[in-house]
Amino acid sequence: MDPDMALDVSRQMMMLALKVSFPILCVGLAVGVLISILQAVTQIQEMTLTFVPKVIAMVLAGILLMPWALQQLMAFAQEMLGPMPIP
Repeated sequence: MDPDMALDVSRQMMMLALKVSFPILCVGLAVGVLISILQAVTQIQEMTLTFVPKVIAMVLAGILLMPWALQQLMAFAQEMLGPMPIP
């Protein structure tokens, strides 16, 4: 494997990691913004109020997106392992 090929594989790996994690992070961001708006309106400044709903929403998003994420990861693995010569 030459350096150009290694850089290309590394780039593809990083893009796949971003592609798989982006929806879950967006769910966490949206829930965090909604909770902070709720806190600003009600003037409740409880730290666990922001943490627990975000964690629950991100876990649910991870469970719902797991088939898609596994499909993406398996396609990447097949693409990487496909051209390998069998000794």
